[in-house]
Amino acid sequence: MSVRNAFRATAIVMATAALGLGLASGAQAAGTAVAPAARDVSAVAPAADHPFEAMELDGLKVKRLTMWPAGHPVSFWALVLDDRRAGEKYSGGKFFVYAPATKEFGWFLNTDIVQRTVSHPGQVVIVDSDFLRSHPRVEVRYGNPDRPEKARFVASATTWM
Repeated sequence: MSVRNAFRATAIVMATAALGLGLASGAQAAGTAVAPAARDVSAVAPAADHPFEAMELDGLKVKRLTMWPAGHPVSFWALVLDDRRAGEKYSGGKFFVYAPATKEFGWFLNTDIVQRTVSHPGQVVIVDSDFLRSHPRVEVRYGNPDRPEKARFVASATTWM
């Protein structure tokens, strides 16, 4: 992972955690109870306020997720595989985010850890909207990340500029 990508990933995780801590303390002050079991809060916010709204998605869907660092909820928008792609059989490779035009790699957020590759379709969680918007087309591929041109296409996000 390049220093630029590592810094970007760290900055996003830190900003999300800081925002969540502020929201959690505000909820406690207001006496609002937040159920720790609620992991998917996609029905809470309207779909138009996510950072991926100007993208054409193929095999991906926008989802509102929540992490619980230090017991405090932190909600964020992410791209995950749609139900059809997540239900397909995959064996012998890894999932990775790839920008074919620049040959750069993105990353996934696996729980609260930034990873270049993941093994399971349920771990495909893309939160780096800056990476997605800075490349005209970003693909999720499955196979050997050392040979991305030979890997199987799984999904894509296209930003029309």
